[in-house]
Parts: sequence; structure tokens; C-alpha cells
Amino acid sequence: MDKVFIYWDNSNIFISAQQVAVDREGEHARFRLRIHFRNLLELARAGREIEHAIAVGSIPPELRHVWNRLENEGVTVQLLERGALQGREQGVDQALQTAMLRDGFDYNGNPGIAVMLTGDGAGFHDGVGFHADLERMRRRGWRVEVLSWRHSCNRRMREWAERHGKFIALDDFYDSITFLESAPPGQPVANPRHAVPVDLGRRR
Repeated sequence: MDKVFIYWDNSNIFISAQQVAVDREGEHARFRLRIHFRNLLELARAGREIEHAIAVGSIPPELRHVWNRLENEGVTVQLLERGALQGREQGVDQALQTAMLRDGFDYNGNPGIAVMLTGDGAGFHDGVGFHADLERMRRRGWRVEVLSWRHSCNRRMREWAERHGKFIALDDFYDSITFLESAPPGQPVANPRHAVPVDLGRRR
């Protein structure tokens, strides 16, 4: 069985998830939403062996313990200070693209399955960006899967993934890969929402 290589752009996944939370649960959910890292990793892995996994994001230091749990699952975590970069967090993109490039060379004779968690497919026609790098890997024999929220995924990248690999809509697993924390002090009382187990039977 081919081994899995996971490239996880957490900033893109989290920010897009906030809008889905508002649409489904109301404006109060925007700042209470959290990603259930273990369940999202389970969805990406889908019962297969992970050869290499890297997650990159920017998150407040007080939440570092959350990332520690992901590291305990064997995922390499790279964190950038929030606010250190202006606009699109290019440092996140570059860290993931470097990992993709290295894996593409190191496993040139034994390609696996590249699983990309992002919706950012910009730069394809200029030969840059995640979409372009996934195309390079596919030409070298890699299988590709893109996991993203429907509303935020680059249309060209989604259509390309559907033709040449798999597109997995995270919306279909919203209740499993997200949860809501209790309302903070001073806000209207709202109960937490816990994540439910991932149903991999729905992953096609």
C-alpha cells in the first residue's frame, strides 16, 4: 500500500472553517470554533500508514499544548508568530512547499500519496504555489488528494484534483473535525459542542 505524505496549512483550514461555523451555527460560533486536530489527521490518513506529515500555522503561544498533541501523533509542527507576517502568510506556504520539494526528490523512485490540506491554489499558471507543486508531484507518479472547504477552495485546484486524484470536502465532516468551546466570560451563555467520531466510510 502506498504511504501517505500530509501537508497541512492550518491557517487556511481554520480561517475558512470559521465562516462555515457562522453559516451553520450562527455568528457566536466564529470565535468559539476550534479544529479537532486528531480527527482531521484521521480523515487525512484514512487508515493508511503515514510516511511524513507536516503541519504549519500561526497560533498564540498559549495554545501550544494543542499542537503538542499533534506532535505526539508523529506530525512535524512548525509555528509562526501571529502578526509577524503581513497579508497572506507566505512563510507557511514556503515551509510546506519546501517539504513537498524534499519529499518529491527523496522518494523519486517510490512515490506515495500527497494529501494537501488547504484551499489555496493560487499561482498555478506561474508555476508556483501548492497547485503547481502537486502537479509536479503527480507527473512523477504521485497520487494526490486535496482536503478543503468547498467555499474557499481554489476552483481550478478543486477541478484538477477531481480529475486527477481526489477532492475531499471538509464540509461533509464538519461535526467531526471541529468543535465549539464554551462561551467566554461576559458573553451570552452557550454550551460547548464536542466533535463526533470520523466516519471514514463517507470519505470517497
